[in-house]
Amino acid sequence: MSPHLREMADIARAYCQLIEGEPAEPDPWLQRLWLQLARLHAAVAALGAHPEPHGPVAPSDLDARFELYARLRERLGPRDGYPTEFDWNGSLADDLTDIYCELKHGLRLFEESPEQALEIWRHGFRVHWGQHLVDASRHLYHLAARIPDGVGTLGQFDLEARTPRQ
Repeated sequence: MSPHLREMADIARAYCQLIEGEPAEPDPWLQRLWLQLARLHAAVAALGAHPEPHGPVAPSDLDARFELYARLRERLGPRDGYPTEFDWNGSLADDLTDIYCELKHGLRLFEESPEQALEIWRHGFRVHWGQHLVDASRHLYHLAARIPDGVGTLGQFDLEARTPRQ
């Protein structure tokens, strides 16, 4: 198994644990999430592109998906919504849910069939959850940095130290 695939599984697992957890404070959780999305993007890019436009599709448990979405939407409150380039209303909760569901499906397959997990992750990234990852990252950037005082609603963030600045 390639080290890139092992790293992808580790990062996917960390992302899922972050989503499943119950943070005491939303700001540190969003900061960790922002960094985890960057790691996830780098890890899936290191896997290489999926060669075919058609590929495996992750099955969906709509009830579980909606339950997670509703929990995340409540946790995010007014930070959930954002405008998109097409004048649609974006939802960070929707982005995080779709990423989670596809990563979790790949993790369920990973131990028995790492190659199948690889195909699920690469194809899903190309046709679906990659756009959610970019949208979520963009929205978290706006929450952190695009406020007139330069501090943002997440506070300043020291990416080198991986901790909030005091």
